[in-house]
Amino acid sequence: MHLMETYRRLPVSFVRGEGVYLYDEKGNRYLDLVAGVAVNALGYAHQELTRSLCEQAGKLLHLSNLFENPWQEELARELVNLFWTRGRVFFCNSGAEANEGAIKLARKYFRERGEERYRIITLRNSFHGRTFGAMSATAQEKVQRGFEPLLEGFDYAELNDIHSVLRAVRKDTAGILLEVIQGEGGIREAREDFLREIQELCRAEGLLLLVDEVQTGVGRTGRFYAYEHYGLEPDILTLAKGLGGGVPIGALLAREEVAKAFGPGSHGSTFGGNPLACAGARVVVEEVKKLLPQIERVGKYFKEGLKKLEVGEVRGRGLMLGLELEKDCTELPLRALEKGIVINCTAQKVLRFLPPLILEEVHVEEALSKLRETLLGVV
Repeated sequence: MHLMETYRRLPVSFVRGEGVYLYDEKGNRYLDLVAGVAVNALGYAHQELTRSLCEQAGKLLHLSNLFENPWQEELARELVNLFWTRGRVFFCNSGAEANEGAIKLARKYFRERGEERYRIITLRNSFHGRTFGAMSATAQEKVQRGFEPLLEGFDYAELNDIHSVLRAVRKDTAGILLEVIQGEGGIREAREDFLREIQELCRAEGLLLLVDEVQTGVGRTGRFYAYEHYGLEPDILTLAKGLGGGVPIGALLAREEVAKAFGPGSHGSTFGGNPLACAGARVVVEEVKKLLPQIERVGKYFKEGLKKLEVGEVRGRGLMLGLELEKDCTELPLRALEKGIVINCTAQKVLRFLPPLILEEVHVEEALSKLRETLLGVV
């Protein structure tokens, strides 16, 4: 073995995929309810996405950001058109990079205004990435353990507890960074009243509202941006995972006034927004816009089916769902593979479902049937 052992890998080698299914080297078929952890938004071997990527690969894979990039401009226009207000976009390669950029932008914004604000409040059980800034923002000790000292400038509060957020606010606080649904934290949903109070606090105190939609964005919850469910107006928004349909790409969006804080030389990315990734992402955005009613409908159907299993609490929106069990579920993904489904366990007790957004009711029925078999005699 020549790889660093940073992952606990399941004993299966997938060699191809089609639609919502994966196939191993022996030809066995598996219903995928993880989608590369919310990445393969259009499933596998999607005709239009494949065509676009192959066509672009034959023209131009990479272009330095020292030159004009029409592929970036086209994709950015689409993302801003779906944003709540006028804004600008910076492209990178991952969610962690997008969040690093968001942290930098928040600090730079206040420095440009002559204000010494740099601290950011995040919420317990959040996950914002594993690079140093993003890891320091992630309020989970298990993620941070062994990498101390962390980057200074982050204060942690409790999800759905506005008083804990108020206690964390200081004169040098720049903003609040949150996920409207905590994915890695166990599909923990922020309450609508809590989010409304957060937005009111940001406006009253002149703080920036940063929304991490790396996992919830690009249609995952039934709206293109999950913040739309709650009527939020974020100053800064981050995207990645499903945006490229499997090709690495991340995006940082900010409303116009905030985005101006980034000038030439203030931030950059060698591979960010390369033509190949942007070409793929354009297809994903167009296809996901058409899929939104289906995502909402099938998501509700899936959620009701999970509730009928009567084995634990069901949470989430659209096709971002969690089933919390009363016992450790870390061994269940292996058992599920034996039944022909791919599932994920997060936060030790939560089965997380992030299937391709093309999932249909017939696939949900298959998933529920095989999930019952997986859970039989275990819970």
